[in-house]
Parts: sequence; structure tokens; C-alpha cells
Amino acid sequence: MTDLATRVAPPSGTALRRAAPALLGYAAVRALGLLVLAGWSAARGRSGYTLLTARWDSLWYVRVAELGYGYEVRLPNGDVHSNLAFFPLLPWLERLLHTLTPLSYADAGFTVSLLASLAAAWGIFAVAEHVYGRRAGVCAVLLWAVLPVGIVQSMAYSESLFTALAAWALYAVLTGRWLTAGALAALAGLTRPVGLAVVAAVWAAGIASFVRERSAADPEGAHPGGRAPAPASEGTTGRAKATVSAPDAPRAPSAVRRALALLLAPLGAAGYVLWVGHRTGKGPLGYLDVQAGWRNGFDGGAAFARFVGEKFTSFPGALAGVGIIAGVGLVIWLYVVCVRQRQPLPLLVYAGVVTALALCASSYFGSKPRLLLPAFPLLLPLALALSRLRTSRSALVVGGVAVVSAVYGAFWLNGSGPP
Repeated sequence: MTDLATRVAPPSGTALRRAAPALLGYAAVRALGLLVLAGWSAARGRSGYTLLTARWDSLWYVRVAELGYGYEVRLPNGDVHSNLAFFPLLPWLERLLHTLTPLSYADAGFTVSLLASLAAAWGIFAVAEHVYGRRAGVCAVLLWAVLPVGIVQSMAYSESLFTALAAWALYAVLTGRWLTAGALAALAGLTRPVGLAVVAAVWAAGIASFVRERSAADPEGAHPGGRAPAPASEGTTGRAKATVSAPDAPRAPSAVRRALALLLAPLGAAGYVLWVGHRTGKGPLGYLDVQAGWRNGFDGGAAFARFVGEKFTSFPGALAGVGIIAGVGLVIWLYVVCVRQRQPLPLLVYAGVVTALALCASSYFGSKPRLLLPAFPLLLPLALALSRLRTSRSALVVGGVAVVSAVYGAFWLNGSGPP
């Protein structure tokens, strides 16, 4: 597993120019998806914009932005759906934009997601370029754009905002900007429960750096027989190998900055969870009771396994079951490839936690592809392979998948849609 590559990050102007092809390609894919959605919805007498801004979770975020917390719905079966389940950063931004502009809360949510999706694309490019080079960075962004549920990136949901914060937090870790990483991790923790994945990545990287420094200071005491470990760049692949010991690497960040980053990272998630516990009067674990009201929790994947098993009770369902198993198998295989390619530790920790939380949640099984959307490091092996193709061939592959993704997104939102 590679050490963190702490090359000096390029100036922002240079970085934006390097990212321009990825961002333009991303914008083109998203524009295609929105155009297909608009046409499909119009043919059915519906508004594609309403599907993006005023359905499902979007409505809950708007209610938080407009009315604050305290709204809940009691279902006939006794379940209580409380808006305390929704973390506050997106509705805070919706309220801020609504206050500063003529935009409605729904329009503000769409605007935030639109800008956040571009920031996420740039962050994904920055991480992928840092590890595997510019061409792989462009491919990683395009692959993230053409995911089957990529239309969610344009919805007034929190996925784009969270992915932007997570990607830039990981980039900050990889480039040794610890305080920035800690602050972004704290903001990610205010965005979604899976913000814990960003916190875990920052903590893992910080602790590993302390261990490495201690081992370097006392190699004989840390390694029996007095043998120091092999250089971290041995056996690495792609760009990561070339950048671990770059000659222009800055001095290691101070221990104080790293320690502060580790303290700062969990404050967002911990602060909101503790506030919910205080608000509900149920103590530190009150947020779990709120999630239980939505029949959501973490059971190690038992409920998901039962859901898949029930698909095999009928022939049409069996086909769906096979498809789900194949999809889960693909996700796990991609993670194994990420490990074998020796991705940097924070990427592996982040992707692993996002994947585990998505696959092992006990409810909303149709949402699992959407919950996996922020796990962009899983795409890096595919991006690396795509980057090795000729430009014309890779463009043909991405273009074809983009069309399929746009059609599926329009079909999906005009059907069951993301719960």
C-alpha cells in the first residue's frame, strides 16, 4: 500500500486548466441526461424539473430549509418519519441561497446540487490525476458521470454535495493539507451519515503518518532485527509510484496540524448526532431511534440478503435477483482490484466504509445504487483501463454508455425513482 504522496498541489488556475477537459465532458454528459429527462417527462405530461427538485427526499430537505426541524409523518403502521433523519448542511445552503437571491427553496436546492456536482467532478479529477495521471483523471470523472444512477447528481439531493466534500477532503489528505482535510471532513459529516467514511479516511491517514514517522525515527526498535521496511514505492502501480518520493515534496506537516485535523474531522457528524439526541431526549443514540422510525439501520446485510433471496421465488424476480447479485459482485470485485493496485490508504478506507454502509443498510434496498454513488475510488481501476485505450475508442465507449445512462435516468425518475 502506497504512502501518501505529498507533492505540491498546482496553483488553482493551473489546476482548473488541467481539469477543464474533465469538467467540460462532465457537463456534456449531465446536459444530455437532463435533455433526455425533459423530453421523456414532457411526453408523459410531467415536469422533469419537478422530478429533480420536488419529489422524494428533495421535499424533506426543502421542509427543513423552510420550517426547520420538528416535522414528522406518522404512518398507519405506526412508523414515524421525522425530518431529523436528514443532516443539515444542504438545507442550510438552500436557506442561505433563498435568502440572498430570488430563488425558491427548491430552486436553491437544484442550484446547490448543480454547483456541487461540478465541484465533485473536479475533486474526483484531482484525486485520480494525483494517483494515476491526468488522462485517468478525465476518465474517472466521465465514468462517474455516466453511472446508471448519475441523474441523481443533478437532483436536489445531498449526494453531489457530499461527494464534492469527500473528494476534496481526500485530495487534501493526499497533498498533506491536514487542516483543510479535517474541516472538509467535518462538513461532510454535516451532510450525510456516511460522512463517517471521510472521518475514517482522515483518521487512518493521520494515524498511519504518525506510525511511519515513529518507525523512521527508530527503525531498529520498530523492526525486529534492525531491518527497515522496503521503500513505500516498491510494487506500486500507476502514477502513485512516481509521486511517492517526488523531489519537490514539501516537508512533512507538523504533528500539531495532523492532531488538530484528527480532532476536527468528526465534529460535524458528532455534533449533529448529539444535538438530535438532546432534541429527542433519548441521549447520544437518539439519532438511531430516528432512523429506526424510517425502518433503516445497519444489520450487516442480513435484511438485504433476505430481500435478494425472496426474488428467487418467481421467475421474473429470479432474473432481478441474479442482476442484483452480479451488481454486488462487481462492486466487491472493484474494491479488491483497488486493494491489489495499492491505492493510497485513505481512498481504500473511504471506499470501504461507503460500500459497507450502503450494502449493509437494513432498508430502502432500491436506494443502494444511489448510496454507492459517492464511492468514486471504486471507479479508478476502470478509469485506468479506459485511459490506456486510444482516445477515439474511449470516447466511443463513454458516449455509448452516456446515452444508455441518460435513457435509464429518464425512465427511472418517471417510474419508481429514488426513495
